[in-house]
Amino acid sequence: MQVKTDFAHPIREIENTWIPLSDGTRLAARIWLPLDAEANPTPALLEYLPYRKSDGTASRDALRHPYLARHGYACVRVDMRGSGDSDGILYDEYLPQEQDDALEILAWIAAQPWCNGSIGMFGISWGGFNSLQIAARRPPELKAIITVCSTDDRYADDVHYTGGCVLAYDMLAWASIMLVYNASPPDPRFVGDRWREMWFERMAKTPPYIEAWLSHQRRDAYWKHGSVCEDFGAITIPVYAVGGWADGYPNAVPRLLAGLAGPRKGLLGPWAHTYPEAGSPGPAIGFLQESLRWWDYWLKGIETGIMDEPMLRSWLQESQPPRTHYTERPGRWVADPSWPSPHVKPQTYTLNGDGTMWKDEKKSSSFILHPSSFSLSGLQTTGLDTGAWCSYGLPGDYPADQRADNGQSLVFTSAAVDAPLDILGFPEVKLTLAADQPLAFVSARLSDVAPDGASTLVSWGVLNLTHRESHEFPSPLTPGESVTVTFPLKVVGYTLPPGHRWRIAISPTHWPMVWPSPKPVTLTLFTGESSQLILPVRPPQPEDAQLQPFGPAEGSAPLPVETLRTSKIQRRKQTDLATGLTELQNLFDFGRTRYSDNGLEVEDITTDTYTIVEGDPLSATVRSDRFVEYQRGDWQIRLKTGSTMTADAEKFHVTNLLEAYEGEARVFAKTWTFSVPRDRV
Repeated sequence: MQVKTDFAHPIREIENTWIPLSDGTRLAARIWLPLDAEANPTPALLEYLPYRKSDGTASRDALRHPYLARHGYACVRVDMRGSGDSDGILYDEYLPQEQDDALEILAWIAAQPWCNGSIGMFGISWGGFNSLQIAARRPPELKAIITVCSTDDRYADDVHYTGGCVLAYDMLAWASIMLVYNASPPDPRFVGDRWREMWFERMAKTPPYIEAWLSHQRRDAYWKHGSVCEDFGAITIPVYAVGGWADGYPNAVPRLLAGLAGPRKGLLGPWAHTYPEAGSPGPAIGFLQESLRWWDYWLKGIETGIMDEPMLRSWLQESQPPRTHYTERPGRWVADPSWPSPHVKPQTYTLNGDGTMWKDEKKSSSFILHPSSFSLSGLQTTGLDTGAWCSYGLPGDYPADQRADNGQSLVFTSAAVDAPLDILGFPEVKLTLAADQPLAFVSARLSDVAPDGASTLVSWGVLNLTHRESHEFPSPLTPGESVTVTFPLKVVGYTLPPGHRWRIAISPTHWPMVWPSPKPVTLTLFTGESSQLILPVRPPQPEDAQLQPFGPAEGSAPLPVETLRTSKIQRRKQTDLATGLTELQNLFDFGRTRYSDNGLEVEDITTDTYTIVEGDPLSATVRSDRFVEYQRGDWQIRLKTGSTMTADAEKFHVTNLLEAYEGEARVFAKTWTFSVPRDRV
């Protein structure tokens, strides 16, 4: 990223100020202002998060907020109630209280002498979620939003459930991250002697979020709250939706474009869970410049041309050999005038009994369909090479070669293509199948098979078969009875090169991505016209070659930090041949850093461990351990959490342990243990 220095507006920074709420709560805010903002009030931009403005997001904030402020915006970064330096308790994600507080924040900002009353809101992940949710509340001050790596559907596309299945890879892991975040103290520099009282109140009162999440295994009112797809019409202001193919949340971008009626744009790049100007894997783009074009148009009334351009711009990824880490994903930009796109047409492949897939329009009089059925008793370890559900661009996040997982699945392979074939959108599978158990799911994984046999995962999806008609109202599955189900895979933009083939792999297991069914499942798949792969094919368009390139990635000067201990990432997979136990462990040691401007030292280590014994789905265990330390001089706080999730045939069982140390003395410890009945999963 280039550091930009030639700005039109000098700025000043308010490191901490208080936003008073009507119930007496004070929220902590960091503000960057053009020097002349009081004399010449400007539009404001709000980012509203639970991730600690003074250390958690301070480094990334320094690249972004000063940059926008130096282009004539008042930038406000607020710690949510119960987080960072703010008062209160953060009881769960996306509660009505969070939105109510946001409405008061917006009114407060609009009333400041440096604000002209027009406000935009933006954010990535949680901040992208609440930008959408608050837009749906229609506060008069909010004029436009940019939502990055977020979702419109909290049940279908977040860290808790996928396809009606428990997302084993992320549910406990993310809950444990929030457990340690919520147990972290405010900074005594800002709250004074109150810090200890606030800290102990947080530790005593903030619940582990996973209990609420596991208590709602269907798409009920709990998940509908905050899911803007329930009423797209509630959002009338302009929305710019941004995602990355490696991220966990790209599915929302096309859904938002299709569902919203107001002004909207979409951007889908190769990136992981990060802002596009920091894009990893690359290529990164000048997204801050793109953001300014959006804000200038909607908040300042400047004609930037941004709304004259196509609605959706997407990066079509070129085929690459399978690797668990990419620094770049080669490809090209394409653009579509609307979504659904008039350029995208479905192309259907029929799964044949001889293991092939036949493209419908290629069938001829010589084509012989071999309807048949195939049964597979799934291995519990199938899926280990899928990679992370939500990549952060870290080593080991991307899927490994799929040959091992495909060898444990029912696979169907197309003929090699003789010309490049582009797909953009949601691949879909229609499958006719039967399971020998009343609780079962099906996994479908789409791969690009190179001439040398290397298999690169392109997209995947799962469906809980009791959710085949509804995620809200599951229906019983009769063992041995055939059903036909249709479900989407993850949205993708991809080019299959000449000589390569498509391969679809079907299995009743997908560990550790999805929590296993309570008993081993034998899945029977019926081939022929009732089992198909439908691809969203997009032929090249002449207009694609005329697209203006994005500018180079740039930002403000990085925050000065000192590395006291370097970071380390270790990911290992091993199987005990004597016991059949397979373990996948992800260790993220983010090292120790010192913030040069305030002397705060932060250390952060996280470990997630997934184990299962072959043949025994009830042996599945997820363990998440967190360690965080904060220190400035004699002030030293250490936090340790350990969280474990298991299940028997009837219930899920979860234990969370929190320990807190002040100096060398343990000053707090608490254990939460609970069980939740399995609800058709």
